[in-house]
Amino acid sequence: MAAFETPVHEVDGVLAGPLRMPRQMLAVQEYDGHASIHDDETARKLGFKGGTIEGPTHFSQFAPLGSAVWGEAWFAHGCLSAHYRNAAFEGEEVRAFLRRPAAGERQAEVWMLRADGTEILGGTASLGPHFAPTALDRRLAELTPLADPVVLADVKVGLTSQRVPVRMDADQHMGALYPFSLAQKLERITEPSPWYSGDASPWGRAIVPMEMISVLMQYTARDGVFPVRGPAVGLFADQEIRLLDGPVFVGEAYEVRREVVAMSGSRRTESLWVRSTLYAAQTDRKVATMLLNLATLKESYAPYAAERAALYG
Repeated sequence: MAAFETPVHEVDGVLAGPLRMPRQMLAVQEYDGHASIHDDETARKLGFKGGTIEGPTHFSQFAPLGSAVWGEAWFAHGCLSAHYRNAAFEGEEVRAFLRRPAAGERQAEVWMLRADGTEILGGTASLGPHFAPTALDRRLAELTPLADPVVLADVKVGLTSQRVPVRMDADQHMGALYPFSLAQKLERITEPSPWYSGDASPWGRAIVPMEMISVLMQYTARDGVFPVRGPAVGLFADQEIRLLDGPVFVGEAYEVRREVVAMSGSRRTESLWVRSTLYAAQTDRKVATMLLNLATLKESYAPYAAERAALYG
């Protein structure tokens, strides 16, 4: 059975999926005891027109394109590496694009546009197991280290977490950070697939969509893993999901370990770059990694100015 029925069109070497309207499923998300950037009221206070669609939601629209180029291997060794350029909001239509690589090459340029032409994200799609430098590999190499951190004043590059158990059952509620189940997500996912919900996949069991690998990797991520000051509001600014030895299976026992690999910043944000590694439970077999830049909005941290003055004068 085919992975997708999604129509994919190719013009001048560029593959494009259909316009889709992603659904908002994080309007009631909570962390650190407060609402998130996906809540309309919170988002508007910070200058957005409403609650944003979470970035990895868009990864699903690239799955039919990766599958069209690399077939079944995409689900075992695929990688999406993206810089989020603009937010998308519920009710807006967006389309995914992939520039077909030359014969024998294993990396392609990808991007997503809103119907009005605004770029939502840009980056690379790659096929492993031996990966060429990705969009975020290159971005990390060019980062300027964060100067005078406040929200991240107590965090150091190289900090690591313990390996903690995680799993994703079909009907498992994923907590306050992700207040829904995989089954509920599959009712709204932009690109449905029989491989996500039954035994129709080539592996004889349901696999986790790439956007939900993000949820699995982030499960328990706010449980005091790193000493980030708060409460404050953050958003995903960069994200990469890389399958090393996939797929990731529904109902399988895994463990995740997290490491701070960089800290950077902008006029409005302090960014924590964390690489999470997903292991098969009780083994050293690495199944997948996720690199995530969580950018905290300085203005959302109430004592930011006072603490900065105390730290740096």
